[in-house]
Amino acid sequence: MTDRDRRIWVGIDAGKGHHWAVALDGEGQVVFSRKVINDEAEILELITVAGEHTGEARWAVDISGRSSTLLLALLIGHGQSVVYVPGRTVNRMAAAYRGEGKTDAKDARVIADTARLRQDFVPLSLPGEQVAMLRLLTAHRADLVTDRVRLINRMRDLLLGISPALERAFDYSAVKGAVVLLTGYQTPAALRRVGVNRLGAWLARRKVRCAAEVAARAVEAARAQVTVLPGQDRAARLVGAMARQLLDIDEQIKEIEREIREIFRADERAEVIESMPGMGPILGAEFIAIVGDLSGYADAGRLASHAGLAPVPRDSGRRTGNLQKPRRYHRRLRHVFYLSAQAAMMRPGLSREYYLRKRAEGHTHVQALLALARRRVDVLWAMLRDGQPYMAGPPVTNGA
Repeated sequence: MTDRDRRIWVGIDAGKGHHWAVALDGEGQVVFSRKVINDEAEILELITVAGEHTGEARWAVDISGRSSTLLLALLIGHGQSVVYVPGRTVNRMAAAYRGEGKTDAKDARVIADTARLRQDFVPLSLPGEQVAMLRLLTAHRADLVTDRVRLINRMRDLLLGISPALERAFDYSAVKGAVVLLTGYQTPAALRRVGVNRLGAWLARRKVRCAAEVAARAVEAARAQVTVLPGQDRAARLVGAMARQLLDIDEQIKEIEREIREIFRADERAEVIESMPGMGPILGAEFIAIVGDLSGYADAGRLASHAGLAPVPRDSGRRTGNLQKPRRYHRRLRHVFYLSAQAAMMRPGLSREYYLRKRAEGHTHVQALLALARRRVDVLWAMLRDGQPYMAGPPVTNGA
């Protein structure tokens, strides 16, 4: 057999600055092993080297995120077959090899050998421009929301050291007027000095809704404490700065959500997805960002499995029929279906009826929601497959 007739598997341990590539033949012998800088010229040279050793190269990577974007774009753009080998799989496979040492070269060899032995890995493809933008924007929005939660928690903690009554007077995650209040007044003494009327007028000029009510509640909390706590002045300045940061983050989230809605609704599937109760543009955009064009899923069951909504068997010996929650699934995809099921369950309709039926069967709230989410995967799959929006009743056939 000539070099051009044999097949090789190239495993790549991807990194930010460089990758390591190891090629194996059908017998598992190393064909080449080399370090590759994360640069277009070097990656193209790697593709050329692989082509010199074989007529067919199959590539496998352990990272499909930002650090491997250039690598995947060049490989797929040059007609190479690329599969994704999850890092957990690589880690477990590495334990079967001799020695405890860990190097990039060893990891790349494990990736190549795993791809050689298993033929069930899903091939990777480049996302379209629309999906790529949604992935960037939804990921950035998730980061901003995380920063917002962290900032609110830190701000409330500092407020406890100034005035516990003022800290518990408002839900700072939901009442924007209370956050605006903290940009100017953070201590009980300052609130008592300004008074309800002047504070209400100050808030009204900043377009705070129910300004008088916010002012009255804040001053009432301030009158409950006359003691000045240690470090109060410095803590007050920090709270004011955090409140301004929080308002800025809220504006960023609002702007990015507007952009997400515009891009999502430009997708031909948006109308179908939004027609399903509980699936708004933000959850719909996250769904498309994760699943792409759905070509990686054979059926609704595979989609449910990826979302962690399909139980897996844990049978051993005479113990059969033992189904348990999966451990490996896409957390964000599960989050999308869970939140949409929760939103749909709160309104009258088929989703609520199904949820209540599960509760009547003895399931807990979470179990009933997950069962509803699993059912909704089948419904959404059928809607997208047929290109039909959601219908509350059974579909009407031509012969009806």
